[in-house]
Amino acid sequence: MFKYQEDRWPVAIILGFTVLDFIVFFSVNNLTFFICYWLIMIVPKGIISPWNHHHQHVLTFKSNVLNRLLEIIYALHTGVTTNLWVLHHNIGHHVLFLDQKADPSRWKRDNGKTMGELEYSLVTAATAYYRGYLMGKQNPKLQKQFLTFTAITFILVAALTIYKPAAALFVFILPMIGSLTFTAWVTYDHHAGLDTDDIFSASYNNLDPLFNLLSGNLGYHTAHHYKQGVHWSQLPELHEKIKHKIPNHLYRDSIFIQFLNYLGIKKLIRV
Repeated sequence: MFKYQEDRWPVAIILGFTVLDFIVFFSVNNLTFFICYWLIMIVPKGIISPWNHHHQHVLTFKSNVLNRLLEIIYALHTGVTTNLWVLHHNIGHHVLFLDQKADPSRWKRDNGKTMGELEYSLVTAATAYYRGYLMGKQNPKLQKQFLTFTAITFILVAALTIYKPAAALFVFILPMIGSLTFTAWVTYDHHAGLDTDDIFSASYNNLDPLFNLLSGNLGYHTAHHYKQGVHWSQLPELHEKIKHKIPNHLYRDSIFIQFLNYLGIKKLIRV
């Protein structure tokens, strides 16, 4: 069933979240509960996004039917439908990320200056479907699947909204929009400011074990760009083979240190 056995637990956990969503949707009729549920689930649903990303690089199941069903489930959590990341990210960003005029996830403005995090996040999220569609013009088969399953997903969400508007808004619609924006925000730190033609100098890396546990080894980002078809479970091994080519300044702090930075107390601790 699974192409890689390492996908069993992530998929099981994500299916668990899906079951929980539908239990809440069908059994609860309290607006306050819906709002609280939406707020509590912002971070967990954001963490689902990298696993959707991994799936669209390396399909999870041997069966196309199971893959399409999984993609609908992913879309209800992340706002990213079948083949959107294949077009926008795999064919677009991975091929063009060294060219800031063409990269669908470009971090440069048209005038050549670097966008801020908020600007980049909002622009990337707002244009994701349009830029994915444009990339699909050169890949009609992938574009047809993208349009078909995007339509199916949106029809499903519309039906849920008609049936229970408030529940659909807080259990599905807002999380889908939020997760797509959260995904864009997280990707800003992968490449922003790295203007280079060298693939080994074009990505930041984060070797923090917790970060990589939650993201499926996305911290090994140079390795991911070096060979995007490598399964997420094999990225640490690939990183070991190429780490001597990665400049030392392209390693990020651990999650704990980054959190202290946000709180503004890292200096105090060092003193």
